[in-house]
Amino acid sequence: MISVFGSANMDLVAYVSQAPKRGETVTGREFRTIPGGKGANQAIAAARAGARVAFLGAVGDDAFGAEMRDTLAGAGVDVALLRQVSGRSGIAHIVVDDDGGNSIIVVPGANGTIAGPTEEERAVIAASQALLLQLELPMEAVVAAAGAAREAGVPVILTPAPSQPLPAALLDAVTLLLPNEHEAADITGATDPEAAMDALLQRVDEAVITLGSEGALYGGRTGERLRVPAVKVRAVDTTAAGDTFAGAFAVARAEGREAAGALRFASAAAALSVQREGASTSMPTRAEIDAALA
Repeated sequence: MISVFGSANMDLVAYVSQAPKRGETVTGREFRTIPGGKGANQAIAAARAGARVAFLGAVGDDAFGAEMRDTLAGAGVDVALLRQVSGRSGIAHIVVDDDGGNSIIVVPGANGTIAGPTEEERAVIAASQALLLQLELPMEAVVAAAGAAREAGVPVILTPAPSQPLPAALLDAVTLLLPNEHEAADITGATDPEAAMDALLQRVDEAVITLGSEGALYGGRTGERLRVPAVKVRAVDTTAAGDTFAGAFAVARAEGREAAGALRFASAAAALSVQREGASTSMPTRAEIDAALA
């Protein structure tokens, strides 16, 4: 089982030919509400990729919260411990252009009420093969969840997004860090991925830097260094590509795949996701990933 301690947001997505500049108004071609949030996205991605998944997070007592709970459950994610709090659920305002690029504003809502895992949630984390974390919950909550996993000997995979300073207490508990190239540069000050990888491995045992259309770079403190090219596809919407990669990668590692195989599995999943609109709605099934790799 994989546990995901993270955010659940309703994505409010506007599709436009070109994103507006400051002070500019443009006409969009479509608007959709799609359940998302980096935590929920990774949970759905992992479940669809073939794992048993427990999602640990919070939603509000509004219509968005009910829809997000139903969406997670419908994807096969265990939501028995998903908290419901008074007030609004988290939302993400997303603008997607015709090149598949996006810009995002997150309003935490219920996610901001989480201070750390409950005792029941700690027990679920301790029973997991891996814990997936991101940074859309309060930092104190993320650090506490990572610490609970470390105490139980459970590997921690952290997506450091949205980018922000990472406390030593968090990095000390992280097994594998999974930034994109921009987040890796923010953390290390190095814009070259190889140099950024060198710096990351001074802080964590393993890291994967996702490089968009250039694929992904893996490094470990044992000296292993791998670069896997991206699958060449026409991107329609890249919103959930990183979360799809993270969820699929965690599944592959939990199944015992070595780094190269896990990278190929995750890259195939991400390539399938960017060919579809939306976040949780774009994530491929295990059968689709296996077919893409065949």
